[in-house]
Amino acid sequence: MPDSIQQEARQILDTLAFTPFEECLPLSREFANFPSRPGLYAIRHRTDGLLYIGKTKSLRGRFSGGHKAFLWAWLDKYNDTDIRIAIHPLSAWSNPALLLELEAIILRATEPPYNVQIPPES
Repeated sequence: MPDSIQQEARQILDTLAFTPFEECLPLSREFANFPSRPGLYAIRHRTDGLLYIGKTKSLRGRFSGGHKAFLWAWLDKYNDTDIRIAIHPLSAWSNPALLLELEAIILRATEPPYNVQIPPES
């Protein structure tokens, strides 16, 4: 795997994991403040950190229809004000294979509790 992909994954992970919680996007019904672009995202808890990491073709579309991590957070009795979403939009022309590889690298590095499957290194 090229070093450039590893470096890009590290930069994205830094954005998702270390953006101050207050700067992450709060939960809403419409998610109108989310871009309709491809990207990677992290569902984070104020004190417990990363709960879920994913990729999508449309950040707004991914959340406007709901997300299983929200149900799991509710079942774990997390307060909705303690859950926020960090996003890293990518170019509209992002290669789907690259998006998949970036997500896999980040998942292996972090192992968030709400990600059911973490792809093995190829």
